[in-house]
Amino acid sequence: MKSMKHYKTLSALHRDNGFPQPEHPLISMYQCNQTCSIGDREFTSDFYMIGLKKLKAGIIKYGRTRYDHENGSMMFIKPRQVVELKDLHFEENGFLIFVHEDFLNGHPLHTEIRQYHYFDYEINEALHLSPKEEEIIWNFYRNLQTEYANNLDEFSRELMLTTISSMLKYAQRFYKRQFINRTDMSGKMVSRFNDVLSAYLGDGRIHTQGLPTVNMMADQLNISARYLSDLLKQETGKTAIELIHIFLISEAKNLLAGAEHNVAEIAYQLGFENLSYFSRLFKQEVGLSPMKFKKQLVS
Repeated sequence: MKSMKHYKTLSALHRDNGFPQPEHPLISMYQCNQTCSIGDREFTSDFYMIGLKKLKAGIIKYGRTRYDHENGSMMFIKPRQVVELKDLHFEENGFLIFVHEDFLNGHPLHTEIRQYHYFDYEINEALHLSPKEEEIIWNFYRNLQTEYANNLDEFSRELMLTTISSMLKYAQRFYKRQFINRTDMSGKMVSRFNDVLSAYLGDGRIHTQGLPTVNMMADQLNISARYLSDLLKQETGKTAIELIHIFLISEAKNLLAGAEHNVAEIAYQLGFENLSYFSRLFKQEVGLSPMKFKKQLVS
């Protein structure tokens, strides 16, 4: 069995995919047509990749939600993330931008880019653009292409990174819009989230598999952990882990209202192996220790 291909240089990636050799060793760009087939097999790289593609046929799915294939679809891939796209046929009007992680060294974008969680989203959680949004992104691409094709000078790197930074900021804005639209199309994610938590507690998996984690919840909901947290944050103002804690403490308050179990038994019942952790989390959420809360109920 062959090991997965890993690209350390842009020239190797360009060569393997039949692209012209890059103008710069640490940044490159390529405009796609129907023959742009990068990612037909799994690979990893040392690059950030930003892509915009239009499907010629078929439908992009996110979870169980279908998107109109005529809209532009952006994807964002970070270094060492596994890339694979199969059996997709594209129209013209697509592009790929590759930025080696070393190109960001010493620039604010080196830190800033880590704040964009969409680089951790799965491929099927791509950004779906309206025609107006797509034109904005194309304008950034054209500006970047103009600078990339010029004779490189001491201003080139700064101007290219500033353009990429602006494109990523707009992508963040457009994802916010997509979260709102997804809520309208598929109902509140928080309701589905709580349903999964209730089932996890109700069927006893909390005893065999331990406390629910964000990754476990994301797997159950068929989305990536980053996308789940960002979507829930948009809906509720709370992250996925905060909502898990709120759910568990709500269950704890309900159990503490009964007389049949003490605090340690309730903590165990809810999957907490460490009583002090349960007590600390409870106090953080409620403002009282579990014991004081139970005494307050009795009095």
